Amino acid sequence: MDSMDVTAFLRRLGLADAEPPSVAALTSLHRAFAERVPYESVDIQLGRVSSLDPRDSVARVLSGRGGYCFHLNGAFAELLHALGYRVTRHPGGVQMTPESAPTISRKHLALTVRDLPDSDDIWLVDAGLGDGLHSPLPLRAGVHRQGPFEFELGPSTAAPGAWRLRHDVRGSFFAMHFTLDEVGLDHFADPHVELSTSPESGFVRTFGVLRTDAAGWDVLRALTLSRVEATTTKTVLDDRADWFTALADVFGLVVADDDREPLWRKAVSQHEAHLARTATPG
Repeated sequence: MDSMDVTAFLRRLGLADAEPPSVAALTSLHRAFAERVPYESVDIQLGRVSSLDPRDSVARVLSGRGGYCFHLNGAFAELLHALGYRVTRHPGGVQMTPESAPTISRKHLALTVRDLPDSDDIWLVDAGLGDGLHSPLPLRAGVHRQGPFEFELGPSTAAPGAWRLRHDVRGSFFAMHFTLDEVGLDHFADPHVELSTSPESGFVRTFGVLRTDAAGWDVLRALTLSRVEATTTKTVLDDRADWFTALADVFGLVVADDDREPLWRKAVSQHEAHLARTATPG
């Protein structure tokens, strides 16, 4: 892509200067991105199929927006490349439950970084899982702890040579599977349209915003705000002003004026439908 404003991107992440590639510098970038750039589905909720062009994803992030894996890891890959990292895009798939079949569905974009001067490892870099990794992981089989959460890397049965990242039991999905095949963003065009438009898509059914930090996850689904640490606390934000304040203060997400009312109506409708489904008969 054309040269990007690295200084503006780093400022968006709260970082002052670019450091030479290293494990520590990569970790700082990953943590800052995960904390400051929200995983969000505003466009999908408003019926828009957004661009996967990495230039557009970078512009989204610089404007204060987030997105989901294709935007987040798409933009992050561009930043890493501009900073001199050898970063590669890979096809992945999310396994929602232990009972569901593992698959490389191309509904997730994963990243790896290799050839760091102070490490012989390949590093899994994934800022696009929502309630997921706070730091990159060395691509080695075993259990990895981050804050109160436990992740496990190991071989996957989804495809020859594939890897599985098993999520913490408190996470929103069971595992993410990916291969080390190198692909471009056009590889994800059809899954992106499906995830953005299908009535079966979780992104279409429920508004969601998520972020991760060193101590836990913040998750807003419809009107329910959760803070997930060693324990989980939940708050129903049924006041419109409180809801938009939480989007801005907790997630750093400021919604455009024209989008506020339709987005709020969607969230309220989804919350009411959830209450109706879970109501005790009689």
